[in-house]
Amino acid sequence: MHSGLQISVLDLTIILVYLAGVLMLGLWVVRHQRMTAGNYFLAGRSLNWIYVGAALFASNISTIHMVGLAAAGYSDGIVQGNFEWLAPLLLILLGLVFAPFYFKNRISTLPEFLERRYNGLARSLLAFLAILGALFMHIGVSLYAGAVVFENYFGINMWVSILLIAGITALYTIMGGLRSVVYTETAQTVILIIGGVVLAVMAVLALGDHGIRSLDELRAVVKPGQLTLLRSYESSPKLPWYSILLGYPVIGIWYWCADQTIVQRVLGARTLDDARRGPVFAGFLKILPVFMMVIPGIIAYALFRTEIKDPNDTLPVLIVKLLPRGFVGLLSAALLSALMSTIAAALNSSATLVSVDIVKRLRPTTTDRQQVRIGRWTAAVVMLLAIAWSPMIARFVSIFDAINQLLAILSPPIATVFLLGVFWRRGNAQGAVSAIIAGSLLGILTFMLDFPLFGDVKLISEGLHIPYMLQSFLLFVISSLIFVGVSLATPPPPQEKIATTTLESPLAFLRGKITGLTDPRVLSLILLSILLTLYIIFK
Repeated sequence: MHSGLQISVLDLTIILVYLAGVLMLGLWVVRHQRMTAGNYFLAGRSLNWIYVGAALFASNISTIHMVGLAAAGYSDGIVQGNFEWLAPLLLILLGLVFAPFYFKNRISTLPEFLERRYNGLARSLLAFLAILGALFMHIGVSLYAGAVVFENYFGINMWVSILLIAGITALYTIMGGLRSVVYTETAQTVILIIGGVVLAVMAVLALGDHGIRSLDELRAVVKPGQLTLLRSYESSPKLPWYSILLGYPVIGIWYWCADQTIVQRVLGARTLDDARRGPVFAGFLKILPVFMMVIPGIIAYALFRTEIKDPNDTLPVLIVKLLPRGFVGLLSAALLSALMSTIAAALNSSATLVSVDIVKRLRPTTTDRQQVRIGRWTAAVVMLLAIAWSPMIARFVSIFDAINQLLAILSPPIATVFLLGVFWRRGNAQGAVSAIIAGSLLGILTFMLDFPLFGDVKLISEGLHIPYMLQSFLLFVISSLIFVGVSLATPPPPQEKIATTTLESPLAFLRGKITGLTDPRVLSLILLSILLTLYIIFK
């Protein structure tokens, strides 16, 4: 990686002011708040749609997300943008279909929804998977990856980075709960967007300075297909178009609609309208990363490919070459924003899962004050475990590919029980538990076969030429068949299990009077039109 980035006094001052500002904001928003369980875990269910949408966006974008998108633009091109531009489809699904059920059932966690729909065992299985995911992936990976970025880019010792970032994030998250997390995430979203837009504008202006003034002229100087969204297996064996279109919705249903770390913001919405509109607003924001990071990465290939030896150098080279003093600090603050918002989101969700789904269920007499105390201790312990675990990630040969594959093969059973659970009233607890257990075991087996622990060949993706996103879709089909088969072979679910947790018909969520331009269904249609236009332009 690039290690020549120099921090001026002005840039360092901006970074320190940012860190101090986030900490003060996180503590300020809860200074007079009575810390009940509802306030701590769900911000008192007081979040409007702007906070919900901004927090959804910020908790998704991590430091490595930013660095990785720029590197992906440089090496693979805009094909990686599919992960950003397909996300709005799942955010629409969250806003129009899942959020109303979550809100009307007044749940505190997504495992709690599975208990309402199925039974306690389904709840326990999802809570266990969610806590492991938050600890080992959301927090542990983010800490390590962020520390590597700051060590290689700015020369800051890895442990100093880990402890500083973990300490500041943990302090306001542990003390303030979801309200502190969401308010800081909203501020971090603004910084992220400003930093990304500045970089994108400077990159486009640099094209003009080099005589490149149109999309066709840019296509002429980059690699073939680098500005093409949907590519064939021959030109993109890792991400052919059919594997993306089939596999991404599976990952997306789990990540955007059923992951506590992400969806907790929706659970804290003030009204049903806020719960529906917030995710759609986040869908509009998810259009931006392609322009803020992926396309600048492509521009870096056009302008600086002789200077970039490793794709991971793309972002620092862009910063060094294009940004004046002060803006380097702004981009560094944006990187910190991405890192801290992801960690804070996972930390708060872990505290909620342990306190609500484990302790409160085992000991129903637990008071509000005890729940908050348990949540705080949980967040502290999870952070310490993540700090201890994070350096171990260096032992992996290819951590980012491993994580993507792990998500792809563990998502299918969870996507199955949530999607079919809401859309198919005949699905029952036996089918759900069977799908979660069998689908997870099949996913782990698939991961082991395709992760070259011994030798260099990935048996499924390289041996059988089945890309990991297509593996995700096939595992979803198998999990769905298990769910349907077991459900039909066992008694139907009781009426009380499906009365408030399933749709009366597949398109029931579209019914009702349109309330105006800000109606979530109208906003969704506008968002879909924008996405269709972008796919036509970059087809």
